Amino acid sequence: MRRTIAALVCAGLIGSALPAAAQDNAIGGAIIGGGVGAIIGGAATGKAGGAIAGGIIGAAAGAMLGAQLEPRPHGYYWYRDDCWRRWRDGSYHRVHRRYCY
Repeated sequence: MRRTIAALVCAGLIGSALPAAAQDNAIGGAIIGGGVGAIIGGAATGKAGGAIAGGIIGAAAGAMLGAQLEPRPHGYYWYRDDCWRRWRDGSYHRVHRRYCY
């Protein structure tokens, strides 16, 4: 159990250090999504299997979003004909289109 917790903490630290360098592509999205998914899966189940499943699901979701988001100036993203902004907690919120031009 201690090893699992230590691995999850390491994954979280690695994932939190990468967003600025790798948030604009599919690989960066997969790394970040996988790390966050592993932390949530491990915390929810308390087992290594949950961490692995969470990591796989998070990596797939992160890769899909990372491949589709088009970065725009000042931290905005263009996705499916709308303008989005990433907040500090990691969530994305739709904003007025004028910010993406």
